[in-house]
Amino acid sequence: MSRLGRRANETLIEMALSADGEECNGPETISTAGSEIPSSSEIDKRHQSKDSIFFRDGVRRIDFVLSYVDDLNKEWEKKLERRKEFESNLQKAGLELETEDKKESEDGKIFFVKIHAPWEVLITYAEVLNIKVPIRENDIPPMVENPLDCVLFPLRLPEKVMHPEPDYFTAPFSKDKQELYLINDESTFFSPSMRNRIVNYILTRCPYGTEEGKKKFGIKRLLNNGTYTAAYPLHDCQYWKKASDPNCDSERYTLYMEWARFLRFYKEQPLDLIRKYYGEKIGIYFAWLGFYTEMLFLAAVVGLICFLYGLFTMDENMSSKEICDPAIGGEIIMCPLCDRDCEYWRLNTTCESSQYSHLFDNVATLFFAIFMGIWVTLFLEFWKRRQARLKYEWDLVDFEEEQQQLQLRPEYEAKCTQKKKNPVTQEMEPYLPLTSQAVRFCISGATVLFWVSLIIASMIAVIVYRLAVYAAFASLMENTQTLQPISGLLTPQLATSVTASCLNFVIIMVLNFFYERIAIWITDMEIPRTHMEYENRLTMKMFLFQFVNYYSSCFYVAFFKGKFVGYPGAYTYMFNRWRNEECDPAGCLIELTTQLTIVMAGKQIWGNIQEAIVPWICNWWGRRKARNNPENLYSRWEQDHDLQTFGALGLFYEYLEMVIQFGFITLFVASFPLAPLLALMNNILEIRVDSWKLTTQFRRPVAAKAHSIGVWQEILNGMAILSVVTNAFIVAFTSDMIPRLVYYYAYSESEDSPMSGYINNSLSVFQISDFPLRNEPKENPENFVICRYRDYRYPPDHERKYLHTMQFWHILAAKLAFIIIMEHVVFIVKFFVAWMIPDVPADVKAKIKREKYLTQKILHEYELEKLKERLCQGDKRTTEKEFIATEGRMELSRAM
Repeated sequence: MSRLGRRANETLIEMALSADGEECNGPETISTAGSEIPSSSEIDKRHQSKDSIFFRDGVRRIDFVLSYVDDLNKEWEKKLERRKEFESNLQKAGLELETEDKKESEDGKIFFVKIHAPWEVLITYAEVLNIKVPIRENDIPPMVENPLDCVLFPLRLPEKVMHPEPDYFTAPFSKDKQELYLINDESTFFSPSMRNRIVNYILTRCPYGTEEGKKKFGIKRLLNNGTYTAAYPLHDCQYWKKASDPNCDSERYTLYMEWARFLRFYKEQPLDLIRKYYGEKIGIYFAWLGFYTEMLFLAAVVGLICFLYGLFTMDENMSSKEICDPAIGGEIIMCPLCDRDCEYWRLNTTCESSQYSHLFDNVATLFFAIFMGIWVTLFLEFWKRRQARLKYEWDLVDFEEEQQQLQLRPEYEAKCTQKKKNPVTQEMEPYLPLTSQAVRFCISGATVLFWVSLIIASMIAVIVYRLAVYAAFASLMENTQTLQPISGLLTPQLATSVTASCLNFVIIMVLNFFYERIAIWITDMEIPRTHMEYENRLTMKMFLFQFVNYYSSCFYVAFFKGKFVGYPGAYTYMFNRWRNEECDPAGCLIELTTQLTIVMAGKQIWGNIQEAIVPWICNWWGRRKARNNPENLYSRWEQDHDLQTFGALGLFYEYLEMVIQFGFITLFVASFPLAPLLALMNNILEIRVDSWKLTTQFRRPVAAKAHSIGVWQEILNGMAILSVVTNAFIVAFTSDMIPRLVYYYAYSESEDSPMSGYINNSLSVFQISDFPLRNEPKENPENFVICRYRDYRYPPDHERKYLHTMQFWHILAAKLAFIIIMEHVVFIVKFFVAWMIPDVPADVKAKIKREKYLTQKILHEYELEKLKERLCQGDKRTTEKEFIATEGRMELSRAM
């Protein structure tokens, strides 16, 4: 067992030993140790404010609430025994309990056990958890005011909201040095988030008996087996009005009014207040989301400019002009796009789609792809600096993640019955045998591989759908008179692409729903040793699945569709049955844009519905009875009980959603410059939706520490590197830019209009009499002799009939050269920018050193004063030596 875990268990044991003489009366008992508390008969609940967050005495704060239903089934006696044992052990650990009978509850069915952590418990576990507390007010001068503050004033929040507490120098709490800390009031010295974190630490490790020869402990197991129905800390007031108790800060109300309402979307976020109320882990998420949204503003502006460039130059695009020209595009007869059922068609029928394709397939596409490669680096590097500043401001500089995240999970300790000696601590600790680990990993890997294969199979099914329905759409649009007016805009290719994208989105959502539960199950089955291991394993499983699930269809359209078609008379077939798809004569980029828009926008809309509307409906349904009761009968713990549970994986899903969005705006952004703008609008809404649901629709989460966004940082770094490669390939192989440039510089025949003749040059000639029976259309009413197709091949009268021309190889060489050059240029700029921008700002480094020095000085002076007192009282010889050593250490500290 780790040093921290051992220390915590010893603390529980010591408390249990000291409390062994106390009598425990089971779940209906109110602990009254160390205080004079009126009996329940002297206090009527009806006279207590419904928003009270205190015990019936109005003094002791409720730090946690447990609830249970006393149902008389076959498990009733076993659950009752577990509760008695568990609550008895909680009292032995020093916690104080007060139970509300079910008769007092709104529905007459639920018991509520209120838990209070007295001062002695708080200081004991504050030392165990290495919680930092104030020792002196910070005297470091604040940063120089930003000259833009007057311009940004409308975006600012009041100072009291932005900085709810003074800035202090802090030090880890120690029971032996209590006079060193700024303890003005014991009841408010530890914030409510610290208190609920301490109580939760005890609840997750408190035993409740032995079953089947194994020691059982932890509130999580009791929740899973139905002994308790809920365990949660309380919100401090209703979100729409302040608490009537003057001792309550009403921070929830402040967060709602200043942060969680959509009308405040243009305001900055009160990150310090979020951190104080919800803890650092939730605070760092909203800091990252806010910073990401700010950085998206620049990308959205540049993307919009690139889109407007395409819009304003649409009429000047020579390719579209030639396609739309009746004398050029109207005279070019194209080969059928499917076997037998499709007819010959004229190129100018794709006039509108070729014009819209220019919106995204123009020279600005190249600029934007390079810009986004650099933007990603700037975003990640500047986030590191922002994160370093938060670490300093939130006292996380010396935060040892091993003490919080690397402690053994209670589930690991419970399930691993074998023990071995830790070579570092020399303590016996549980471990999972290697053979058991290997078997579990094999099962886990096979399960993940099966689900990834299922995604690939579903993607192939969608491709087959595209191939199978194309002929149906072509025939429908040809023979249906009502569709003729829009046939130019809604081509068979576009209709197939849109319906396939919608079908693909539905499949993505369905697979997502099932895999989330499978991923949690197999991660639990692996029995990860620590909390960090658990989160990292689950993150990698979920991200791998989501990556394949969301991006596979985009990868298909970008890099496979239209690349392995063959040519008339020698087409390639999937499963020797379905002919591979061809791109539109204007290119596949417009289809990639369609695919990206539908999946990205659909995911964001569906995500907001899940996050906001579903919890609201559930809470409305749960509160429908309570609305008819007097307010003073609907207590604070009952109100919070009726809210939704945020859960340990609540933040995980928020990060996952944003990282998947980050992939859409980086991996495929060359095809859709408006993607950052869509992401920006979504994120402005996302911040307010997340804050609204957290403040109004969910129970208060247990506070947790975190000094970074964790493994997500590495995932973002990996996607940033991959995005350079994917965008280079999209510009080279999916867009029409490189073939146009090759034609412009090497094959153009007109000096006045270098791009004229490009369309004719990019289409090869096929002799219809060479069609095999399998491919030949059923009808040829106009008796066409030749048809054209998109490729660079020799004509039928050439000696190298239907083989690739030299221009094809020139274009291929140019594409490969472009990829190599673009990747190297962007990577060099990325690494240079990363090298130029330090991860920690210079002023933050100086402040960290200054705070460390002053904190050491304060601690040394304190120790010196203590030694002086001992010198005056007792053993002079030993104390004199300690005094001299301490003075020497202070001198050394000053010199350093």
